[in-house]
Amino acid sequence: MSNAFRLARGGRIDRDRPLHFRFDGREYQGYRGDTLASALLANGVHGVTTSIKYGRPRGIMAAGPEEPNALVQVEKPFPEPMLTATTLALRDGMEAAGLPGRGSLATEPDPARYDAMHAHCDVLVVGAGPAGLAAAVTAARSGARVILADADTESGGSLLGTGELLDGAPATVWVQRAVRELAAHPEVRLLERTTVFGHYEDNYAVAVQHRGDDAPSRQRIWRIRAREIVLATGAHERPLVFPGNDRPGTMLAGSARTYLHRYGVLPGSRAVVFTTNDSAYAAAIDLHDAGVDIAAIVDARDVVSTYWASLCVQRGITIRHSATVAGTSGTERVTGAYLANLSHGATHAMNVRRVVRCDLLLVSGGWNPAVQLHGQSGGAVRFDEDTASFLPEPDDRRVRSAGAAAGAFTTAACLRTGADAGAEAARACGFAAEPGTLPDAKHPPVLAGYRGPWFLPSPIDNEGGTQFVDLARDATVADIRRAVGAGMDNVEHVKRYTTIGTAHDQGKTSGTTSTGIIAELLGRDVADIGTTTSRAPYTPVTFAALAGRDRGDLYDPIRVTALHDWHVEHGAPFENVGQWKRPWYYPRRGEDMEAAVLRECRAVRTGVGMQDVSTLGKIDVQGPDAAEFLDLVYTNKMSTLRVGRIRYGVMCTADGMVFDDGTLMRTAEHRYLLTTTSGNAAAVLEWLEDWLQTEWTHLRVHLTSVTEHWATIALAGPHSRDVLARVTDIDVDNDAFGFMDWRDGTVAGRSARVCRISFSGELAFEINIPWWYGREVWEALHDAGKRFGITPYGTETMHVLRAEKGLPIVGQDTDGTVTPYDLGMSWAVSKKKDDFLGKRSFSRVDTARSDRKHLVGLLPRDTGVVVPEGSQLVATTELPAPPVPMLGHVTSSYRSSVLGQGFSLALVKAGRERIGETIYSPVGGRLIPLEVTEPVFYDKEGARRDG
Repeated sequence: MSNAFRLARGGRIDRDRPLHFRFDGREYQGYRGDTLASALLANGVHGVTTSIKYGRPRGIMAAGPEEPNALVQVEKPFPEPMLTATTLALRDGMEAAGLPGRGSLATEPDPARYDAMHAHCDVLVVGAGPAGLAAAVTAARSGARVILADADTESGGSLLGTGELLDGAPATVWVQRAVRELAAHPEVRLLERTTVFGHYEDNYAVAVQHRGDDAPSRQRIWRIRAREIVLATGAHERPLVFPGNDRPGTMLAGSARTYLHRYGVLPGSRAVVFTTNDSAYAAAIDLHDAGVDIAAIVDARDVVSTYWASLCVQRGITIRHSATVAGTSGTERVTGAYLANLSHGATHAMNVRRVVRCDLLLVSGGWNPAVQLHGQSGGAVRFDEDTASFLPEPDDRRVRSAGAAAGAFTTAACLRTGADAGAEAARACGFAAEPGTLPDAKHPPVLAGYRGPWFLPSPIDNEGGTQFVDLARDATVADIRRAVGAGMDNVEHVKRYTTIGTAHDQGKTSGTTSTGIIAELLGRDVADIGTTTSRAPYTPVTFAALAGRDRGDLYDPIRVTALHDWHVEHGAPFENVGQWKRPWYYPRRGEDMEAAVLRECRAVRTGVGMQDVSTLGKIDVQGPDAAEFLDLVYTNKMSTLRVGRIRYGVMCTADGMVFDDGTLMRTAEHRYLLTTTSGNAAAVLEWLEDWLQTEWTHLRVHLTSVTEHWATIALAGPHSRDVLARVTDIDVDNDAFGFMDWRDGTVAGRSARVCRISFSGELAFEINIPWWYGREVWEALHDAGKRFGITPYGTETMHVLRAEKGLPIVGQDTDGTVTPYDLGMSWAVSKKKDDFLGKRSFSRVDTARSDRKHLVGLLPRDTGVVVPEGSQLVATTELPAPPVPMLGHVTSSYRSSVLGQGFSLALVKAGRERIGETIYSPVGGRLIPLEVTEPVFYDKEGARRDG
């Protein structure tokens, strides 16, 4: 019968909005406000799936993200696997099925949209239970910018599932009042259905918001930077470990109470309650009053709370203290519980004395504060003997835990610690804040929890093969015994040996319990064993949400410069450089690529050319330790660079191999602008951040990518000074503006920073202007240069020009096995610095070999030949049988207008010692003779650099 276990009234569901759904092929009905789990329970469905390893029936155990069993596969509205039924909002027409640990992906494209938002705030409060609401209200009243994020569909947290009273009225009345007040504050943002799943250094938090299947964007990722964070994440109830504790119908007591009060659902008709603490008594009383027959309360403690005992006596509920559940019966669902007495300090159980019939077994082994977010960012935890749980250690990271997350398990304590945390966070941000008047919350006296063993002894299963610790992984006490027996005494090792805590729930219900069992088997304190490392995500997050809109054509975005449209209008084909579209060359009517490039080269060598070089990576480096940091990452010394000057630099990896090169501009005492190659900008920034954040954490340095802040135009050629002088107020005379200097001024009426840098060997300037003025300044320069025959040139011409001067390109003339010495750049390696990345590697025997491959030039005897790039090089005039000993390979190869022939750069074994020799390249079935030369082919004295 539909909704046979639904109460006629009560709960927070909308009974006027029925929803129809299918599960495992059968039709059911629920209501708006249900989860799939609550709707199934209302229809008497406990068994949801089978276990991943043993194929045992598994049912709904929890009511939130800690659920270890109830994984489902949704087929409609869109296929999605690995969802927990306890957090999956029911919708009309939903089709789902039980999932035995493995799901299937959709075969058709997901029609939903996903996006991302960035937000900043003074105080981020995670969790909208009593502690979180009190913290958010207190902080908001001070005027602080507050973000309140909660994973549920409505605020209230535990108050939604307990039926408690605040100030004599239902707690939800206070919740609604607090939410209305927060919504009225202009500096408060409420994020419902938003799970903060990652907490990182410097109070950076990442959250996923479920906006509903009908929203324009189905899920949204929030990237939040907060000055202060209050973690009011609550706690997860611990299950108990005993034989057969995995049968469907076995449920956490607090979750059963939640299903009753929030969803109006009775999870069963006759229940046994097995507990080691007082909290399960509240669930037993509430369920009894709602019509559930409580067959017995089994309490492992010797002493039972008189408060709860009196309430049970009034209702005729039997309490069995110093007792345990020694096993269960049933196939698809629990049908009975085997009870036994405990003796000798609860170290072993007597024979089974009683079998109690039931269809619901409620368990409670205490509560684990949800410290995962605290731990993700490096927060420490300590084991608390009073609560038998790990609590967050306060620290100076501008993060505070409150409520149950901090070990405050009563509503009154949650409200108080939440308000205090909110006030402290606001004050830390400079606001005047004090906790206000809090609602009165009554709570009974709490008796100390259980101090017995972490897994309960049973005469039925001494080894623990059916005593499940991690239900998601089918991991048992016996598995932990084997790990410890194999010599493992570290919790991280046992985790990996047994797989405990590695499933979708990340050990929310098993982590502390497994630590306790390890400690017990080893005869050590739980505090000594500790807990495993908390890692993001706190709950599973879909790849689609993380990708956002970066999929399909946007998976690898096309990046264009501010001048892109001008290049298109002038017929330039484009070369892909990383994600950038760069003009390759500018053909005129009747020209092929070779003719166009030769023309562009001649223009730069004899007149003036202009190139869009906006794609060069640009990283702003700031901080009092910036100079020290740059000395460590460059091979040459950068701390001696004066403000107003520029220096070329090479970066090496720790093994001494060239990683990137570029220029460094000192713009202020503690500020620099670093340039990288176009395709390597992101990698360089990531690499520098890696060293700063992991190895040199003491350095006060901040890095910011500013690549797209600037449009950069290169003017190169003998007439480049003449062109620039016509549109700038900067004195560009050679004496006033020397090579590797920079000047601020105006170009074409716009603020600009101009640098004397040359990648062609000619007199050259690089003009940097704000991105949005790029085309305007480009066109002004183009107009000013018409009388000098100014010619735009592309990347191919740039390659020819730099190769004629022997200037290597990292990634083309290097391959990760090349040192600065191999490139002939010993001058770029400081002999005065104590240390820098790669320095020690230069003294390695292999790195110092004289027969390493060196960068050299090659000139074909046949001036009409251009040897293909990548061609292998040999020393013999006739090829022997394979394998043929190779000397190296051609890295760059072009036809030169100034040389009147083809030429190449190459990496050749002992290349500098071979200058003047002839080597050969097998091309097209014949050997091409090549003279080994110095890598600089043109203007070896550098006379043309200054015009």
